[in-house]
Amino acid sequence: MALLEEFAEAKVSVLTNDGKYFVGLLSGFDQATNVILTQCNERVYHADDAAEEIFLGLYVIRGDTIAVISELDEGMDDQIDLKTIRASPMKPVVH
Repeated sequence: MALLEEFAEAKVSVLTNDGKYFVGLLSGFDQATNVILTQCNERVYHADDAAEEIFLGLYVIRGDTIAVISELDEGMDDQIDLKTIRASPMKPVVH
């Protein structure tokens, strides 16, 4: 939990166990690692088409579905042109 406190109100990326990728401001979390993201977008990658960004706004992600949470460098993230990115969708995380 102490590690997530460092990310409070920072822009973070969240990768879920089912391969979904979210970017937003970490507005809250609890002892079960449930997280609340504001200004949240889901980034969906396609092998044959441009990546798309779907605005979700306020979004809650259950802690038991989260594989990775990391702080995002806003400067570097702003330089990424999602229209030029082609990538296979992420596969689910298997434990």
